[in-house]
Amino acid sequence: METMTVERVIDAPIDEVFAWLTTTTHYTASPLVLRCRLARRGEGAPYGVGAVRSHLWVIGWFRERITRYEPPYATEYVVERSLPPARHELGRMELSEVADGTLVRWTTRAEIPVPLVGAFLTRRLARPVITRTFRNILDTADRALTQLPGPERA
Repeated sequence: METMTVERVIDAPIDEVFAWLTTTTHYTASPLVLRCRLARRGEGAPYGVGAVRSHLWVIGWFRERITRYEPPYATEYVVERSLPPARHELGRMELSEVADGTLVRWTTRAEIPVPLVGAFLTRRLARPVITRTFRNILDTADRALTQLPGPERA
């Protein structure tokens, strides 16, 4: 199992960053994300605990279920199904207020389930592709949240 973490400071209030990042339909503004939809609403909030999201990224298709939702500081998810198939233990976004805005730490723990070479493929293929996709989404969030004034950001 490989742990992958990407961090980014976004010069915007934590509430706005959390709202943007947890509304995953925003991800389609990134060139690496083709389609995102909310398949089932969560408890207490559309993207709250129990929500099911479906994502089609350049790297594959993912069906995710939200397991933790603590606005504006954290959300966690698990990938229930994916193509190509992967084992997934954790997806987490943690946000904290810092002097320059909001620090986002996006972590996932996964592996390609191929006997003998799975760990190698995860490290050499999946890790760079997943972290690049995460960085690209965070870059997109940064542009969206810092180029528009106030309430129009979300």
